[in-house]
Amino acid sequence: MVNGLCIIHAFHVLFQECSKKQKNDDTQSTSVDALSSNDGSEEKNEFDTLANAKILLSDCLACDSCMTLEEGARVFQQNQKEFFRVLNLNKKCDTSKHKVLAVSLCPQSLPYFAAKFSLSVNEAAKRLCGFLKSLGVHYVFDTTIAADFSILESQREFVQRYQRRNQEEHALPMFASACPGWIRYAERVLTNLVTSHICTAKSPQQIMGSLVKGYFAKQQNLSPDKIFHVVVAPCYDKKLEALREDFYTALYNSPEVDCVLTSGEIVQIMEQKNVSMKDVAEVAVDSLFDDLKEGDVVRHDGKRSDGYLEHIFKHAAKELFGMDVKEITYKALKNKDFQEVTLEKDGETVLRFAAAYGFRNIQNMVLKLKKGKFFYHFVEVLACPGGCLNGKGQAQTEDGKPDRALLAQMEEVYTAIPVRLPETNLHVQRMYQDWLEGMDSKKVQDTLHTTYSAVNQSTSSLDIKW
Repeated sequence: MVNGLCIIHAFHVLFQECSKKQKNDDTQSTSVDALSSNDGSEEKNEFDTLANAKILLSDCLACDSCMTLEEGARVFQQNQKEFFRVLNLNKKCDTSKHKVLAVSLCPQSLPYFAAKFSLSVNEAAKRLCGFLKSLGVHYVFDTTIAADFSILESQREFVQRYQRRNQEEHALPMFASACPGWIRYAERVLTNLVTSHICTAKSPQQIMGSLVKGYFAKQQNLSPDKIFHVVVAPCYDKKLEALREDFYTALYNSPEVDCVLTSGEIVQIMEQKNVSMKDVAEVAVDSLFDDLKEGDVVRHDGKRSDGYLEHIFKHAAKELFGMDVKEITYKALKNKDFQEVTLEKDGETVLRFAAAYGFRNIQNMVLKLKKGKFFYHFVEVLACPGGCLNGKGQAQTEDGKPDRALLAQMEEVYTAIPVRLPETNLHVQRMYQDWLEGMDSKKVQDTLHTTYSAVNQSTSSLDIKW
């Protein structure tokens, strides 16, 4: 399998000379070009030379400073063996070592299971829940509620930054913070150039960790270290995100996410167990609240991801300019993974947003920022071309290339999921008051926000093969 952390490493070698001599035989490893959505028709730009460098993803792993040995060892622990280790411990008599197993499902993973096994997205969620519980998992949650919090906090922060734009140099542009591949690249390669521009709202995965080991643990009268929390996600970069120091409950010596498994790894477990999704009983997904069960699957605005751009754009238009935007019109620029959205009032462009997906577009964005030619107020940045549905932990062929036919089915499935606005989630509103002590409380900042800053690199690195 092509390395899921490869996007990060591909970013890195564009700024530093690769420590391995590049090979000419592209058949030995998938090149960065293979992951690009460029169909050859896009207009030539200043990054064509870099983007066409035929960097081999396996070689990028040898670059210094990409990942420390310690990080590599900890990432290795986030695999199927660790998951089964905890499941097996729970079957033994020493109850002091038993854990409550909770699995959180990312919304962008469900269309993969639905398309792959020819199910509706609701059937896929319930059958996946049934399969996980047949293994010994106690609770299966949907992370949409965590994305609700993340989007709401991002919306508020953007409005505040916009209002301070003339007083604070780094208030704008604001970059989205939900993609761990982008965050790692920003902290380890771009450093202070962009870190101050990154939204401080935690990603849905990070917030879900707080919900499971904070809110849910308290509701169940459990110590956080007694919960083993697994996240099923579309990309491998989420494994690195789980290792962040700010994603950790120091009091209980417990990470908020203990293990991340990709959608593809879950399918591998099914294959190992010789289980078909169609043969699994449907079980309703659990809720964080009392004994309730989740209803039908819902999503946020956005074609392939959590829709930060659309939600923040509509919220800012209303809060800052009193304008109700019902539909957003995207304008593709250099390619389909770099798109622009603008808002005009009285003949003046008052909001200019962009979506930049894939490292080529991110490089282009960063160069413009360096040259002082960057005019966007907000950018939804995602490391994977095509967005989160195209995460490298799912919808890949055996040779590590995107399965475009399956991806097209996934996009159709995802688009058909009903949209729910974060503001309309009554559970979220209640939790702001009862658990977080109000929307402007210190607990909100401590629980739902973090900081991003330049990271000093160690000279040790590790070549990981998934």
